[in-house]
Amino acid sequence: MAELEKSGLQRDKTGRILFTKEMKEEYTILCPMMLPIHFALMVDVFRNCGYKMELLTASGPNIVQEGLKYVHNDTCYPALLVIGQFIDALKSGKYDVDKTALIITQTGGGCRASNYIHLLRKALRKAGLEQVPVISLNLSGLEHNPGFQVTLPMIRKIVAAIVYGDVLMLLRNQVKPYEVEAGAADRLVERWTQKLCQQFREGKGYSQRAEKANLRELVKDFAQIRVDRTPKVRVGIVGEIYVKYAAFANNHLEDFLAEQGCEVNVPGLMGFVLFKIDNRLEDIKLYGGNPAKYAVVNALMNYVLGLEAMMIEAVKTQPCFQPPTPYFEMKKMVKGVIGYGDKMGEGWLLTAEMMELTEAGYENIVCAQPFGCLPNHICGKGMIRRIKELDERANIVPIDYDPSATRVNQENRIKLMLAVARENLQKKLERQGKGPAAKQPET
Repeated sequence: MAELEKSGLQRDKTGRILFTKEMKEEYTILCPMMLPIHFALMVDVFRNCGYKMELLTASGPNIVQEGLKYVHNDTCYPALLVIGQFIDALKSGKYDVDKTALIITQTGGGCRASNYIHLLRKALRKAGLEQVPVISLNLSGLEHNPGFQVTLPMIRKIVAAIVYGDVLMLLRNQVKPYEVEAGAADRLVERWTQKLCQQFREGKGYSQRAEKANLRELVKDFAQIRVDRTPKVRVGIVGEIYVKYAAFANNHLEDFLAEQGCEVNVPGLMGFVLFKIDNRLEDIKLYGGNPAKYAVVNALMNYVLGLEAMMIEAVKTQPCFQPPTPYFEMKKMVKGVIGYGDKMGEGWLLTAEMMELTEAGYENIVCAQPFGCLPNHICGKGMIRRIKELDERANIVPIDYDPSATRVNQENRIKLMLAVARENLQKKLERQGKGPAAKQPET
């Protein structure tokens, strides 16, 4: 502690180390990985705002072991992985630990995710890295740092990054399984990511007019990729947000499904953003609250809904693509099935995504959940029986992920679900008088 004080590091009244204005000029900020396309765009936004930010891409068993050293194994699996990735990076020798900071989101909700930041600081102390500042990325005023500010232009660019990331992810997933030239979809994603980052650097690409033009051009480019639309098993992925999106957390689930000859649909981040904003409105409706706050949040909701409509409209310009379902249509699906006051973790949205995927033709679903995640087990695994009662097409398998879960066991359970999916697809094609589905890998 005395050495920290001598180093000139500033603390707030709670004792946490502040990220100061001087640090902004000198420190590298490390960001954990979750959504590769979205986060590549977001990190570039922060760089354009003067922050030296770097996205961590390392994965592997060493990160899990680092997490287990400093986080109790009963703690939420995503927290263990994120903290393990941070500490692995700090120990790698690649960074000057006296000139490095970490950034992590903090929701302020009832989910354990709100406590990741405190677990991270505890782990840093245990690892002898207490001098490393941790920045809370939040919009709730939970923590402040003199050297890090979230400005309105920054928010607009981050929201634009979510819009672009969702559409790029959607189109990639709808094209990649059918592309005639291997790698064509991934190359186009990379080209557009670079193009959008360049626009952000030039102060372009994030007005609604620019977004609309970019999206239409982007969708047109993907529609020009040559494809062979031989029918394939269609699989949706839902679950706890980190395990759902982070390949390292779900044992590269999307790659495994691709190897099994499937088309994958992973619902975008925009639905989750709308869900979190909508929760603020539902709180006031259910429990009462400040009318002025309601008006501000409602205005934000309408703004983001406008962006969602723009995304859907852009995808619809090319009939070969299937657009996402609008947020409020999904919300209507769960009325009478699960309460709108259920908002911990992914809350009712998780149930809605499973119902929406089934309705959209992705009735074969992997529900990815960290072992012991109570919200996920209630709103995901706990709702499967009810969803199947409402729609017999639903073919859902819940998969637990944690340090002790074996990949072989997880994949074998998914293969059982896929065996049913292939049989159902073949019956569907026979009823339609069509030829056989694409040949699937042996299981």
